[in-house]
Amino acid sequence: MKIDLNADIGEGFGRWRIADDDALMPLISSANIACGYHAGDHLIMDRMVRAAKAHHVSIGAHPGLPDLMGFGRRDMAVSAEEMEAMLAYQIGALKGIATRHGVRVEHVSYHAAFGTMANSDQDLADRLARVIAGLDSSLVMLCMAGHPIEKAAQKAGLRVRHLFLADRAYRADGTLVPRGQPGAVIHEPELMRERIGYFLKQGGVITQDGTALPIKTRSILLHSDTPGSDVLARTIASQIMEAGGQILRPD
Repeated sequence: MKIDLNADIGEGFGRWRIADDDALMPLISSANIACGYHAGDHLIMDRMVRAAKAHHVSIGAHPGLPDLMGFGRRDMAVSAEEMEAMLAYQIGALKGIATRHGVRVEHVSYHAAFGTMANSDQDLADRLARVIAGLDSSLVMLCMAGHPIEKAAQKAGLRVRHLFLADRAYRADGTLVPRGQPGAVIHEPELMRERIGYFLKQGGVITQDGTALPIKTRSILLHSDTPGSDVLARTIASQIMEAGGQILRPD
């Protein structure tokens, strides 16, 4: 059993760090690197690319809205044209740094409100997917199954990789429990062990209302800003190995 352990990473800014990226990088197989809008900057991006190369971790762009104060989790009144330009700008920035170090950007994973806005408007999702395809048609779109982002990627001819969000609670319809509601973010190691155990054995997750929700993927996402993310990553990694699996970068 091959599992891709994916994490959002490099989400600090300047001297401020939001997670222990150095502890996370050796544990994961693919990384979504913040591109300087919701978090990250040129030096952090450079350091993350170099670290990913050293640990043989696949890298992708993690574009968000330009909202450092709100960590990219607040909707913004911006046009589709502006979001297209934001997306191209951020992917281009990471591609430049990656090329300098002889590394290829392999995927795109929208951050927070950037993704929420795309998932609420199929036309916007389509336009953004066409931007990605125009930049590099080999880029893979990371997303949850059955949402507009997935449909847009498929229409644009992009490959798709579904994600299981290990540290977020699900609702019965497959959407996430909104942040701020009780139990929306999972940060207790024992609860994480239960979720990962169920996912590995049953291929799904128990939703907040007790429903069994199938999730057909072999990629597990962990948010680096979840409290204790390095401990949670070690918990997930050890559980995968205990089950006879391997943590490997995606094909």
